[in-house]
Amino acid sequence: MEGKHRGLKRHKVLQPLSRHHMIGLHTGLKLRRAGTEESRLILEEIINDLREFWIPEGQQHFREEEEILLPAFAQYASIDRQEIKEMLLEHVQIRSFIDTLLRSKEHDLPVMHELGLLLETHIRKEERVIFPMIEKALPEERLQELAPYFH
Repeated sequence: MEGKHRGLKRHKVLQPLSRHHMIGLHTGLKLRRAGTEESRLILEEIINDLREFWIPEGQQHFREEEEILLPAFAQYASIDRQEIKEMLLEHVQIRSFIDTLLRSKEHDLPVMHELGLLLETHIRKEERVIFPMIEKALPEERLQELAPYFH
């Protein structure tokens, strides 16, 4: 098990965000497998799962990270970090891909696969790099103040 990232401990205040990340990872896997022999779902089911992941919970999740979590982090540490810049750019890319897929009348397998991979790498970066950085920087009292804002 060495080298694996199993059993990451997350501060209880951030656990709602991490739980949504788990749903995002499952959604990403379905998107990556779309149209392959590994998929047990038809493309329409995968798009429906994406819609359920995104509206409204995924949109709200991004707002919670961007409008609540990162500003709180910025009060205690510099946000001029490559990881934060990547996180925000990836949020824009993810929003764009999801909008493309949910608006399209045709199923775009390359976009589905690219979004699936992006969701996976993005979520793992947040869980393994960004959230630990935030947990380390924010005092316990400040984390507790944020608790009511995460769903």
